[in-house]
Amino acid sequence: MPQLMLSLPKFYYMLLSMTGYGRAAKTFKEKTISVEIRAVNSKMTEVRFKTPSRYKEKELELRRIVSDLAERGKVDVSLSVRSLNGEEDFAINHELFRRYHRELQSLTQELDIPNGDVLSAILRLPNITGSDEEAVDEEEWANAQEVLKEAFTDFTHFRETEGGSIEKDMRERVASILSLLQLIEPHEKERVVKLRARLRQNLEEFLAKENVDENRFEQEVLFYLEKSDITEEKVRLAQHCKYFIQQIEDKKSASKGRTLNFISQEMGREINTLGSKANSADIQHYVVRMKDELEKIKEQVANLV
Repeated sequence: MPQLMLSLPKFYYMLLSMTGYGRAAKTFKEKTISVEIRAVNSKMTEVRFKTPSRYKEKELELRRIVSDLAERGKVDVSLSVRSLNGEEDFAINHELFRRYHRELQSLTQELDIPNGDVLSAILRLPNITGSDEEAVDEEEWANAQEVLKEAFTDFTHFRETEGGSIEKDMRERVASILSLLQLIEPHEKERVVKLRARLRQNLEEFLAKENVDENRFEQEVLFYLEKSDITEEKVRLAQHCKYFIQQIEDKKSASKGRTLNFISQEMGREINTLGSKANSADIQHYVVRMKDELEKIKEQVANLV
C-alpha cells in the first residue's frame, strides 16, 4: 500500500455519528477524479463500492482502507473518473464484435430466423464494451488516493457535527436522570411511614390490636424495609451515569458506541430494579420519567460509531 494512505490521520476524538456524507474532487491531467462517501447506521461495518471497471483490481485495497477509516456503519463509496474533453475511457472490442456477428449471422441463416436488430443485440453481449485502458497507472492511483483522503476528511467533519449534537442531547438526558434520582430521596421517608402503616393495618384486620406482638411487628417492618431498600440501586445508577459521561469524554478512542450501549443497559437494570422495589406512586412516577430519558439515550447511542 502506498505510504500516502498509511499517513491518513485519525484526528477525531469526539463522538462520531454513523451517519455521514463527504465528497471531494480533483483535476488530474485531462480527467476529473471524484469520490463521494455516504454512510448510514449498521451494527457491523459494511462497505460497498461503485468504481470504474479499471479500478476493480484496486477494490480489495480500497475496502481495507475504507473499513479501517469508517470503523462502523454501512458505507457506500463512489469513485468516478471523467474526461474533461468529453471523451470517456470507453472502447468496443472490435475482434470480439466481429466473431459474435459471424456466429449470429450463421445461426440466423441456418435456422431461418428473421434478421432483427443485430447491432443492439451484440452490444449487450459480455465483454463487447469496456475501458480502453487495462489498468490504472501509479500516478492516477496516487491522485485517486488523495481525493479519497479529502473526501474522508469531509466525511469525518460531517460525522463530528452530527456526533456533537448527539453528545449534547445525551448529556442533558443523563443530567435529567440524575436530577430525577435526587427527587426520589424526599419520598423515601414517606414511603417507610406508609409501609409501616399498611403493615399495621393489615395485621390488625386479622388480630385484635391488643394481640399484636410489637417486637415481632418491628422485626417484620425491618424485614420489608430491607427488601425494599433502594440505596444500592441509587448509588449504582449514579455511578453508571458518571461513567457514561467519562466515556464520552475519553480521548483514547472515537469508537464509543458499543461501550456506551453496554453502560446504558446497566443503567436500565438499576432503573428497573428501582421501579420494582419502589412501593411508592411518587417514586414510580420518577422511574417512568427515567425510563423515558434512557430510551432516548439508547436511540442516540445506536447512531454512534
